[in-house]
Amino acid sequence: MADSPPQTDTERVSSLDEERLQTQRKLLIRQRVRLMVNQYEVHAEGPGGEEGELLAFAQQKRLAFKEQVTLYSDDSKTRPILGFKARKRIDLASAYDITDAHGQPIGVFRKDFKKSLLASTWHLEQPGLGVTTGSERNKFVALLRRVWQFIPYVENLPFAWPYHFDFYAGDQVVFSVEKKFGFRDRYIVEISDPRLDRRLVIAQAVGLDALQSR
Repeated sequence: MADSPPQTDTERVSSLDEERLQTQRKLLIRQRVRLMVNQYEVHAEGPGGEEGELLAFAQQKRLAFKEQVTLYSDDSKTRPILGFKARKRIDLASAYDITDAHGQPIGVFRKDFKKSLLASTWHLEQPGLGVTTGSERNKFVALLRRVWQFIPYVENLPFAWPYHFDFYAGDQVVFSVEKKFGFRDRYIVEISDPRLDRRLVIAQAVGLDALQSR
């Protein structure tokens, strides 16, 4: 049997990125406020629950006809590590294909439009692991978020109250996303299933914010 070709430097770094991500059990995500783009920082948890090492940096163009988000190793945006892109243009129930650093598919997530009329619901698919389904934990907050945009004088303000998504595989919570209180979006992601590909979790967590109003 012929030997496998040696890895390139890019492939070695990509493998190290994946190994480093896969060890994380808690991630901290913070949105940067920018005029023409949405940007997100994904950090490991540091001492005392503070933001630690920067693991990924995401950027999304606003008002794009076809939603696409690329995540890089840092904010220099020189080395992509994953991304996700809508399969269809302007489709509320479109699936989003998640790809690795080389553009190869590694998973899919999609919004369940019918169930999301009452409480936002998403499905995340990982090959070999199946589908995990996440929805808003607090139904009252889910309802409040829906009427917020119709309240005079406050509809243009960000929704500041915290909300939580629990993602289940069967009857077990495999990861959760918690939005912290405040007008600047900050999230804590806790992962309880070691089999989950952290790249998929990060894509879904960023998508919860970037695509929530779609």
